[in-house]
Amino acid sequence: MRSALLPLLIFLPALASAPMLAQAAEGNARPNIVLIVADDLGYGDLGCFGQEKIATPHLDDLASRGMRLTDFYAGSTVCAPSRCVLMTGLHTGHALIRGNGKDNLRPEDVTMAEVLHSAGYATGMFGKWGLGHEGSTGVPTKQGFDYFYGYLDQHHAHNYYPTFLMRNEERVRLKNVVPGAGEWGQGVASEKMEYSHDLIMAEALAWLEGVKEKPFFLFLPFTLPHANNEAGNKGMEVPEYGQYADKDWPEPQKGHAAMITRMDRDLGTLFAKLKEYGVDERTLIFFTSDNGPHREGGNNPDFANSSGPLTGIKRSLTEGGIRVPTIVCWPGVVKPGSESSTPGYFADLLPTFAEIGGAKDIPAGLDGVSLAGTFRGGAEPEERFLYWAFYEGGGARAGRLGKWKVVQQPINTEPRLYDLSQDIAEKNDLAEKHPEVLADLIKQMDAAYTPSNRWKFPEPRRGR
Repeated sequence: MRSALLPLLIFLPALASAPMLAQAAEGNARPNIVLIVADDLGYGDLGCFGQEKIATPHLDDLASRGMRLTDFYAGSTVCAPSRCVLMTGLHTGHALIRGNGKDNLRPEDVTMAEVLHSAGYATGMFGKWGLGHEGSTGVPTKQGFDYFYGYLDQHHAHNYYPTFLMRNEERVRLKNVVPGAGEWGQGVASEKMEYSHDLIMAEALAWLEGVKEKPFFLFLPFTLPHANNEAGNKGMEVPEYGQYADKDWPEPQKGHAAMITRMDRDLGTLFAKLKEYGVDERTLIFFTSDNGPHREGGNNPDFANSSGPLTGIKRSLTEGGIRVPTIVCWPGVVKPGSESSTPGYFADLLPTFAEIGGAKDIPAGLDGVSLAGTFRGGAEPEERFLYWAFYEGGGARAGRLGKWKVVQQPINTEPRLYDLSQDIAEKNDLAEKHPEVLADLIKQMDAAYTPSNRWKFPEPRRGR
């Protein structure tokens, strides 16, 4: 009798585990997605991208478990347009919001969150939005997010000790005191009681605990290490300098470093929670920055070599203003310790996450392409033209095709041409040596730009 039961006893545990195996297989094919966007973090500000003064152990470990994307770009060189490109998959020649302003997404604009929500993901956002104001159609909860906590307005987000944050569409009062706060809540606190980043992180972790059993999309657009511009040379606001307190550094540099290390510390907590909940092996983590490093709030980006080997900072379309430190970790899919030099940018993330998340309702006419093949170590996207337009400071535009980069900034200056495979610092202008390449890139820049009544710059020159 025991021998007759033996096959059944072997079969029953296998049958019981079948749903778990199926669930694990489904999770690997359709992972949770965590998208982390730092604010004004430079290409050289992480240890895994060459930083030597600022400690980022958890992000360095993430890179060792995943892939460094060495040629990945933000959507713009300043906040709001970069985030619009990220959320809508349209570059700054086509996007609705192409510059910093008080603009709001419309009901007809389709965001990454809406696409993933339609595919069955729980969607939560914690941090800085910049694409819709109170009472408008652009608030996160009307653009695909189930839950939101943080700042709606980018000027409000300058202040790390504000009098309120937003939860969904309601103001949450804080204990901080801000004399003469601006219309959007910006200013400098006289009584600093509650640090916004800490509150945002705590709210994100609480939300995660509630959705850990479902497929989730967690969007963390942190404000660190942006400056509080209203605070002048004391704008690198952070509760303590931590391990940098005794450094013989200028105060703003201690603050800048402490901000980055604080963000890294909190991401370590997040990664530990994913493991504790048993979902780390079926969660894709994507880390990046919204543009290059800043020279604001007393910060000197040269001090810690924040741009790394690149030239330029925030508000420039040279590499230092738009190429950003980027890491993707997807256990069992992305090869640990790998890197990819495939050019990509924020516009690619909507189609990438849509493909990975099994979404069907993908908007037509996107400027981005899926990088899922790159993540999987398989088929790469075909070589294509990447485009940026910038409408401040006399206007600018730039484009990249393969190894070639064209920059025209200000827009009424002669376009410059660089071979990034040989000249990552963009020191050697090759426009006169390769006029045919330059002419082709200018033609592609012209084709990429759709005029906007809201965002305008002077008519560019067409060549030398």
